Amino acid sequence: MEAIDEPAVSAQTILSDEEFYAFCQRNSDLRFEREPDGKLIVMPNTGGKTGNKNSRLNAFLTFWTIESGTGIEFDSSTAFRLADGSTRSPDASWVRLDRWNALTEREQEQFPPLCPDFVIELMSATDTLSTSKTKMLDVWIANGCHLAWLIDPKAQTTHIFRANGEIQIINGFDKTLSGEDVLEGFLLDLNRLA
Repeated sequence: MEAIDEPAVSAQTILSDEEFYAFCQRNSDLRFEREPDGKLIVMPNTGGKTGNKNSRLNAFLTFWTIESGTGIEFDSSTAFRLADGSTRSPDASWVRLDRWNALTEREQEQFPPLCPDFVIELMSATDTLSTSKTKMLDVWIANGCHLAWLIDPKAQTTHIFRANGEIQIINGFDKTLSGEDVLEGFLLDLNRLA
């Protein structure tokens, strides 16, 4: 399958935060993200292999979060309103409990107005490395994410993005990733995704 560098569909209608939330609720069988300028991006559904790996990633993060009690985890159905004006949905994410509890009930119920402390993006067959790396830097790190993992199952590589701008590349799925000082004690054995 040939990689696609740009979203297949991008709507030109610009919606306010409230309008965008209502639009997403009316079209709940579809996935959308929003650019900083307000333009909509229709996100494709994943295939079976990517969906399975996403489920595993979320399960590992969920089990650790329940045990640690230090934060709240989210799957790809959760969109976050970021400081740059965009609204994005990472494949898996985690927010410190104190930051989550500082939000109002309404902010928690709708698209939380914050950037997750930790993000995982799992590349699918249609994603390109250059576009995915740009998203990690220009969306997640630029908006305040402290640690972000870009996992490429096909190439069996992981790019680790840190808030200080450092990028580390891990080659092979025979390695274990660490949540470092962001998710202290969280370990992901990449072999469990192979």
